[in-house]
Amino acid sequence: MARKVAIVEDDFDQRENYRDALEKSGYLVDTYANRREALSGMRSNMPDLAILDIMLENEMDGGFDLCRDLRALSPTLPIIFLTARDTDIDRVSGLRLDAWDYLTKPLNMQYLSVRINSLFRIVDSLALGPETNQRNNAMVINDLEINEDSMSIRWKGKELSLTLTEFWLIESMARHPGHVKTYENMMTITRQSYVERNTINGYIRRIRNKFKEIDPNFKHIQTVFGVGYKWNTDG
Repeated sequence: MARKVAIVEDDFDQRENYRDALEKSGYLVDTYANRREALSGMRSNMPDLAILDIMLENEMDGGFDLCRDLRALSPTLPIIFLTARDTDIDRVSGLRLDAWDYLTKPLNMQYLSVRINSLFRIVDSLALGPETNQRNNAMVINDLEINEDSMSIRWKGKELSLTLTEFWLIESMARHPGHVKTYENMMTITRQSYVERNTINGYIRRIRNKFKEIDPNFKHIQTVFGVGYKWNTDG
């Protein structure tokens, strides 16, 4: 079955160019010109991947706002920002919203199609999941339970509300307790093309806070100063 890609772009010519290129690559394509139209359409018909411009009609940060809305509807939806805004501040802002990638215009249409195909391969590999010692389709480490089928994590029996990137980071640390995940490792794990150390630190801070909402004494994610982080079973 062909996968569906949603494109949110207020420029008609660019929107149609993206549509033509992706349809030729075998994707089903829905297009939207503004945030409200896109949110309404995707709320009733969620795509397999969304491509968002940031400036949408009279909304300077309409794409960022739409990304937040879509994350609330689907924490695992692959989202790509495709925009003319190329500052580091905009890139970091987009990735902190848990976008899977941040691409700048002008962009070769063949590259866009290849990048989308690459992201779908990641989605497929996550759905299959690696072979692990599992109980009820879950990897269990003391009070931590990671279910790779549903991409969900429980701590002391209670499910955490996580974004997909947060899930990946926790899973990567917990799979090898006591082993340090360097910043470089974690940048790769996010599947994002532009990530700084401060971005990783921000992810870890939010992850810790989510564990502490369940367990105020949570201390299992240990900082290895200047290097990265590790999962400490004795925390």
